[in-house]
Amino acid sequence: MQDRYAGDIGDYVKLALLRHLTAGRKLGIAWYLYPDEGHNADGRHIGYLSLPDRWRHLDPELFDALKLVADNTRSVQALQQTGLIGDLFHGTPLTSEALPWQQRSAWRHEWFQDVVARMSDADIVFADPDNGLVDDDPKRRTKAKFGKSITLQEATALARNRSAIIYHHNTRRPGGHDLEVEYWLSHFDDRAFAIRANAYSCRTFFVLNPDNHIFERAQEFCYKWSERGVRLHIGG
Repeated sequence: MQDRYAGDIGDYVKLALLRHLTAGRKLGIAWYLYPDEGHNADGRHIGYLSLPDRWRHLDPELFDALKLVADNTRSVQALQQTGLIGDLFHGTPLTSEALPWQQRSAWRHEWFQDVVARMSDADIVFADPDNGLVDDDPKRRTKAKFGKSITLQEATALARNRSAIIYHHNTRRPGGHDLEVEYWLSHFDDRAFAIRANAYSCRTFFVLNPDNHIFERAQEFCYKWSERGVRLHIGG
């Protein structure tokens, strides 16, 4: 997540999903906040806010709140201040790229331990890395851009003894998005499933360690949002 994305179409789908799946439960959000970049136009997809007839009915309260966020200072702090999402938050920025490469792995370990501590009372955790899932190759932890990713180990840790929802921005992985989603699902237990959203760009939400109620709520959400490219993906 980057502050500049706050209120864009990805946020609308993401936060509406969280509101639907976690109603009545204590939600912890680990933003995986990465410093704003300026090399591309990501985060400019707020045109949906000018199309209320097409989008607002899906979650009117959230739509109106995100319009205010997009019209003012866009940040995760502004999202939190809407009062519509989450009960616990972790937003310490992932700034390890400023460190010598030899120190980055230890820094990330301490950062993640802080996430775990902050999320300890949450019933459900949502992790929002800028890019999404990666494998646990130790060499990756020394890379400058590692802060944009969440490892399989971290994702599994957040789902221990509770449900977790993990954001993943689909890539150009050989075989296409279906095979990409299947690949990541294969690393989790058989209960895990995914919710795919294709508005403007392709993103996937992996739901780990779900109970029956969460699965039913996911089905409802996908049905409601189906005309906007949202669908359920159950591992094969």
